[in-house]
Amino acid sequence: MTAWLTAVVLLTLVLGQTQALAATIQPLDGIVAVVNDDVIVQSELENEIQLLLPQLQQSGGAIPPRAKLEQQVLERLILKRLQIQRAKQLGIEIDDATLTQAMENIAARNGMALDELQLTLESGGVNFKDFREDTRMQILTSRLQAQEVARDIRVSEPEIDRFLETESDSLLERREVRLRHILVALPDEATPTDISAAEQKAQSLLKRLRAGEDFGRIAAANSDGRNAAEGGDLGWFAMADVPNLAAGPARQLDKGEVSAPIRSPSGFHLIKVSDIKGDDPKPISQTHARHILIRTNELVSDADAKRRLSQLRTRIIGGDSFETLARANSDDTGSALKGGDLGWISPGDTVPEFEKTMNSLAANDISQPFQSSFGWHIVQVLERRNQDTREDLMRMKAVEAIRARKAEDATETWLQRLRDEAFVEIRLEEFDAGDADNAD
Repeated sequence: MTAWLTAVVLLTLVLGQTQALAATIQPLDGIVAVVNDDVIVQSELENEIQLLLPQLQQSGGAIPPRAKLEQQVLERLILKRLQIQRAKQLGIEIDDATLTQAMENIAARNGMALDELQLTLESGGVNFKDFREDTRMQILTSRLQAQEVARDIRVSEPEIDRFLETESDSLLERREVRLRHILVALPDEATPTDISAAEQKAQSLLKRLRAGEDFGRIAAANSDGRNAAEGGDLGWFAMADVPNLAAGPARQLDKGEVSAPIRSPSGFHLIKVSDIKGDDPKPISQTHARHILIRTNELVSDADAKRRLSQLRTRIIGGDSFETLARANSDDTGSALKGGDLGWISPGDTVPEFEKTMNSLAANDISQPFQSSFGWHIVQVLERRNQDTREDLMRMKAVEAIRARKAEDATETWLQRLRDEAFVEIRLEEFDAGDADNAD
């Protein structure tokens, strides 16, 4: 079982610790928020809170006061509901076949069949139906954000150059990491006061470290760990041998970064990735392709789009120019100007439906019409190559990293705009009138 699936099961086991709290809550299905022409009811809010509480306890995070927690969780539900509404407007749906394939992929990544994944989750107290629907929501929002946000992100050559000058180490396939460690210990049978004091100390040390103070000196003076005298140096670990507590930081932190405090029974831990050994990125198989896109709307149905593309495909096979027809008919204005040419496409650059269809084609083949979250397409594969020179691979990986950062910032902006443009009325009694934000 991977660390990811183990974490899911552990989080659900902690849920038992919150049953006493849940028993005191008598949720009523009153409306707690109006979101455009939809509503969020009290039971939805309570269910989301009960799912979040074990995660907060497992991570050692402080649980906010009840009113604040309700506000935070309700905002998450509002953003989720707005994304569902937007996806519906754009005709983005996740059918059961796509969802089942995604679930099978999750199971396979954990070395299981789908029925084994279900048994494992349910033995840990996870409702498989809820897990399945949460997966559907993740796929839905991923496709929505790809269409609404990611397609507009551009990365310039100077940005790539600057990234490679300063952060090329982050692109390495990690083989080993060197870790440093600070422990702020808790006594046996620690009281809430003990826990709060230890967490505050850990946060204070983290603030000093991120301000530039030397990790070794702070560890030697403050850590309760066995390696404090060595400045908290734990030495080198192969990635497979990293202790479970440090597995997340070892995979995710860049060289020189320090984790937020991590709670365990022994106390609060700060983990630093002080060095990384790794290999250059692995060769990437790329496809040079072109396509014609027909978007659906109030005037163009799915059947209309499919029929038009079938006619265009027949004309191309009969000898008409793909480039000319793409310029005249494709709704993807960016590629239409280039005769439908998408350039060289790496794995993950396109939505799954497009990539799957493209990968199934031989060179020069033209697909039958197929649907993605963008609309209906036909695609032709022009050629394929393995991109395996170090310089080219590093530049491609840099583009991926820069795009991911920009996408994160752009998604936050997009979500805020979605929220601002919506009609939202909050009806929680705990909120002031000023907190009940009614947008235009």
